[in-house]
Amino acid sequence: MKGRRATQVGRVLKDKMQKTVVVAVSQTYRHRRIGKYIRKTKKYYVHDEKNACRVGDKVLIVETRPVSRLKRWRLAKVLERGTDGDLNAEAAS
Repeated sequence: MKGRRATQVGRVLKDKMQKTVVVAVSQTYRHRRIGKYIRKTKKYYVHDEKNACRVGDKVLIVETRPVSRLKRWRLAKVLERGTDGDLNAEAAS
């Protein structure tokens, strides 16, 4: 369908760059032979025009045309504000 873009929901890992954040998107799936649930995490470089994100925020990102060498996603909206403590607790579990 024309006009439909891929979206992902993830947590902000880094926000030190100008107009760029690093977002981790986690996916859990069941291994087909072993049966264990496996968590797979992928990092995306996301264009954040207004520098609105902070570390730990839960964000919605949308696929877009290439903005730079690594950035193929842009920030759609901040779903919920987080703190650094939330991110560390999630990584430990």
